[in-house]
Amino acid sequence: MFNQITEFSANHTLLVGGFVALLIAVFINEFKQAAKNFTSLTPAGAIQLINNDDAVLLDVREPTETVAGKIAKAIQIPVGSVSKRIGELDKHKDKNIIVYCKTGAQSGGACQQLNKAGFEKVYSLSGGITAWQEAHLPVSRK
Repeated sequence: MFNQITEFSANHTLLVGGFVALLIAVFINEFKQAAKNFTSLTPAGAIQLINNDDAVLLDVREPTETVAGKIAKAIQIPVGSVSKRIGELDKHKDKNIIVYCKTGAQSGGACQQLNKAGFEKVYSLSGGITAWQEAHLPVSRK
């Protein structure tokens, strides 16, 4: 059987190489997912947390990005300022914190900073405010 595998590998090096690369990529992705200390939420999941647990919303977009609207009652701290302004969130350490940005790409970094500061119930809104609006959920322009 080992001879057959060796022969197949020798005859199909490109196919075997692609398989090995794909396998490595899957392991790397799984390792990254296991290493993060926060959970991603859909807009529907966020609504459940907000309604059942009085979660705190953290908008990590820049002030210029929030002109089009934000989720009502969200605290706005730009992602680049989270580590400096983390003290503003200390009173919410025991609550669920839902972090969101425009598309979900930057909220993960803010979630990791919150985890390092001792926040345990941290969630990232998948797709950010864009997914929220696509789900036809309300935004505040204040």
